Amino acid sequence: VGAGLGGSAVAYFLQQHFGPQVQLDVYEPVGVGGRLATVTVNKQQYESRGASIHALSLHMQDFVKILGLKHRREVAGKSAIFSGEHFVLEETDWYLLNLFRLWWHYGISFLRLQMWVEEVMEKFMRIYKYQAHGYAFSSLEELLRSLGGDTFVNMTQRSVAESLLEVGVTQRFVDDVIAAVLRSSYGQSVLVPAFAGAMSLAGAQGSTWAVEGGNKLVCSGLLKLTKANVIPARVTGVSLHSSEGRALYQVHYEGSEGQGSAFYDMVVVTTPLHPSRSNFTFENFEPPIADFPGAFQPSVTSVVHGYLNSSYFGFPDPKLFPFASILTTDTPDLFFNTMDNICPVNISAAFRRKQPQEAAVWRVLSQQPLDKQQLKTLFRSYYSVQVTEWQAYPRYDAAKSLPPIVLHENLFYLSSVEWVASSMEMIAVAAKNVALLAYNRWYQDLEKIDQKDLMHKVKTEL
Repeated sequence: VGAGLGGSAVAYFLQQHFGPQVQLDVYEPVGVGGRLATVTVNKQQYESRGASIHALSLHMQDFVKILGLKHRREVAGKSAIFSGEHFVLEETDWYLLNLFRLWWHYGISFLRLQMWVEEVMEKFMRIYKYQAHGYAFSSLEELLRSLGGDTFVNMTQRSVAESLLEVGVTQRFVDDVIAAVLRSSYGQSVLVPAFAGAMSLAGAQGSTWAVEGGNKLVCSGLLKLTKANVIPARVTGVSLHSSEGRALYQVHYEGSEGQGSAFYDMVVVTTPLHPSRSNFTFENFEPPIADFPGAFQPSVTSVVHGYLNSSYFGFPDPKLFPFASILTTDTPDLFFNTMDNICPVNISAAFRRKQPQEAAVWRVLSQQPLDKQQLKTLFRSYYSVQVTEWQAYPRYDAAKSLPPIVLHENLFYLSSVEWVASSMEMIAVAAKNVALLAYNRWYQDLEKIDQKDLMHKVKTEL
C-alpha cells in the first residue's frame, strides 16, 4: 500500500527473497514517488522535498547502481545560520578557517558532537551485515537493541539536547547549531529524540548526494524492475479472512472507476496509519488492531523563483551575499526553518549557480504557508511561487512508544520506522527488514528472527 520509497523498495526486496514468481500489486492514488517529488520552474525540474542522501546510505547506493542511475553533479555552495537578526555562524571556502571559527565560538563542542554521531553511526552500520545474512526483527525495539543495546532503545525516549549536554556539548552550541540542523531536517526543536537527532546530524556532517534526474527515479525504477502491477487507487481498509488455516487479507480500495477489493496472502502498509494522516479501517481482526497514537508535523515547501532580498540578512549589496543555504535558530519571530538556492535535478557540465543578484530558484521550508508580507521580506521580487503542504514527519515530542512492525500474521507496517528516525535510508532499511521478516515467517525460519548476540553469530558465520 503506497508507491513511495517504502512501497517500491519493499516490492523489490520481496521479489528478491520470494523469487520472480511472486505477484506484486502496489496501490498508489497520487503518483509513484510519494514524498520524493519534483516541481517544474521554467521548464526545469527541482526537488521539492526529499533532497539529499547521506554517503553511507548503502541501500540507496545499491538501488542507483542496479537501476543504472547516476549521482547528480555537485554544485558547491556555502551555508550560514541566521538568528533573525544576524548570522551566528558562517561557512567559508577554507576548511581550516571553518574549523577555527567553530572552535573559537564553541570550544570543543563540535568535536564532542562528531564523536557522538560517529559512535551511533558505527553501530547503526551493523544492520547491513545482519541483513546480508538474512536476519530480521519483528519490532523496532528488537532492531535497535541488536544494533546498540538498551542505549539505542533509550535514545528514542530522551531528547537529543539532553544526550548532547551529557557528553559535554555546550548549551550555546545546541541552541545555535543543533537547533538549526533539526529545524532544517525535521522542522522541529532540539527536543526530538536522540536517535532521530543523531541520524539528522549525521546527514548534516557527512557528504551527501542526489540522483541525476530526481530521487523519485529510484521508486519508478524499482517498480519497473520488479514488474509490479501499480493500481491507481486509494486503499481504504483491510479485512481478515482465512483460507485453509492461513490468513487471507481482503484489500478494499477506491479508484476512478469506483470501489473494489482483492485478496492477498500478504499485505505491507507503507503509508502512515496515524489518525491525522489516514482513515484506514481494519475489520474482522481479533484482537482488533489498535489505533496509532501520535501526530504528524505539517511542513510547507515554497519553491520561489525570484530575487533574494539580501538586505534582510544584513547585505545591502546583493552582489556580496555569499550563501546558498540559510539555516535558522529556534527564534520565535522567525517564520521559516531553512532556505536553499537549489539546482535543477538535471545538471549539465556547463551549469553554474546563479549569482546572488540574479533571479534564482529558492526552496523555503516553513511550518505555515508564507504570506505576502513574509515573501516580500525574503525576496525583492519574484516571478513564481509554488507551495506544497504535506504532513512531513512524525511529531516526535508526541510519541510515547514505538508503533509495531507486525500488525497480524502476514500484515506488516513499514512506516512505523519513521518514529525511530525518518530518512530515505531508514525507510530502505525498514523495507529490507520487512521483506526478510515476511520471508522468514512464511517459511518458519524462526532462527533468523530476533536473534540475540547477532554480532557474535555473524562473525562466526563469516
